[in-house]
Amino acid sequence: MSTTERTDGQKGDMVKAKRNLTYLLIFSIVMFFAGLTSAYLVSKGSSNYWVQFNLPAPFWWSTAFILASSATLHMALVQARKDRKRAVAPWVLLTLTLGLGFTFSQFKGWGQLLDDGYALVGRLKSVQAEYGVDYTIERRGETLVKQGEEYFLPEDDAFTHPLNAEMDESLNTASSYFHVLTYAHFAHIIGGLIALAVIAVKALLGRYGREDHQGLWAGTWYWHFLAGLWVYLLLFLAYVH
Repeated sequence: MSTTERTDGQKGDMVKAKRNLTYLLIFSIVMFFAGLTSAYLVSKGSSNYWVQFNLPAPFWWSTAFILASSATLHMALVQARKDRKRAVAPWVLLTLTLGLGFTFSQFKGWGQLLDDGYALVGRLKSVQAEYGVDYTIERRGETLVKQGEEYFLPEDDAFTHPLNAEMDESLNTASSYFHVLTYAHFAHIIGGLIALAVIAVKALLGRYGREDHQGLWAGTWYWHFLAGLWVYLLLFLAYVH
C-alpha cells in the first residue's frame, strides 16, 4: 500500500469517526429531551393544579431566527462543497448573526414571563396576567372559574367553596417545566454559537473547501438539529402545555 493510499484511508477513517460522534451527540440529546418531555406529561397528569398560559411573542420570533439561520448555514456548506472558499464565510457570519437574534428573542421572552409572574420556581398566586385571556388554571383537568379574586370549580355555580387557600400553597409546575425545557435547549445553543464562532474564523481563513469541510458539516448538522428541536419544543409547549 502506498503512502498516499494509507493517508487517504486514515483521512476517511477520521471523517467517519467524526460523523459517528456527531450522530452520537445528537442521539444523546434526543434521549435527554425525550426524558424531559415525558416527565412533563407525567407531572401534568398528576398535578392538582396546572396553569395554561400563552407563549410570549418573542418565542415565535426566535423560531424565525433559528430556521433562517439553519438555511444560511446550509448555504455555507453548499459553497464549501463547490469549493467556493471565499463564499463560505459570509454565510457563516450571517448564521452567527441570526443565532444572536435567536438569543435576544429568548431573553426577551423569558423577561416577559417573569414580568407576568412565571418564574422558574414560583407559586400560582404569583401570576399577574389577565385570567381567561392570558392564562387559565386547571384542577385535575377542570378549568377553574375566577370570580373577583377567588377561584371556583365550574360546577360550583353558587361560588360557595373558593379554592384560594389550597392554591396559595401550590407551586406553578407548568412555569417551572417551561423554563427548564427552554433553558436546557438554550444551553445547547450556547455550544452551537461557540462552534459557529470557531467555524467563522476558519471560514475567513479559507479552510473549508471541497476536500476538507468536515468541521463545517458537523456544525451544520448540529445546528439543523437544534433548529428542529426548538420547533418541536415550541409546538409541544404551545399545544400540549
